[in-house]
Amino acid sequence: MTGGWVESYPEDVRAILADGHDLGNHSENHKNMSQISDEECQEEIRKVHTRVQELTGYEMFLFRPPYGDYDNHVIKNVQKCGYYPIQWSIDSLDWKDYGADDIVRRVVESDKLNNGAIILMHNGAKYTADALDAVITGLKEKGYEIVPISQLIYRDKYHMKADGTQVSGE
Repeated sequence: MTGGWVESYPEDVRAILADGHDLGNHSENHKNMSQISDEECQEEIRKVHTRVQELTGYEMFLFRPPYGDYDNHVIKNVQKCGYYPIQWSIDSLDWKDYGADDIVRRVVESDKLNNGAIILMHNGAKYTADALDAVITGLKEKGYEIVPISQLIYRDKYHMKADGTQVSGE
């Protein structure tokens, strides 16, 4: 959820939550979080958090930095706000508008597809909606189950590798 998206589509935000999906924070203004101050970073997170909480009563706890732009500064600020930082392991590149077939191929045939994979797709990309049924079908045919990210992440005793992957243990 970005601040502008929450403001423009409040009924969709409610519907996503009502359908049992996680609502995740993606910042108020979609800034490069590693390039702003601690205070601004936390404000970007807290503003959209407050918008969603006031709209739905839901307390978000997952944060994906815009552009995948994160470093220790971002992670520390995300955690100060009570959030778990999230990254993806498979990028559909849906935002490049290569077409639905390209999205399906990039996801379903990815060499990074495994148990626990997190797939990056965008709600505003041109071909994502057209590709979604085929992506879901293709993943299920390979034996994968689609679950909310909150069911995939470690919440205690983990560290993050440079590629954004969580690793269990201290």
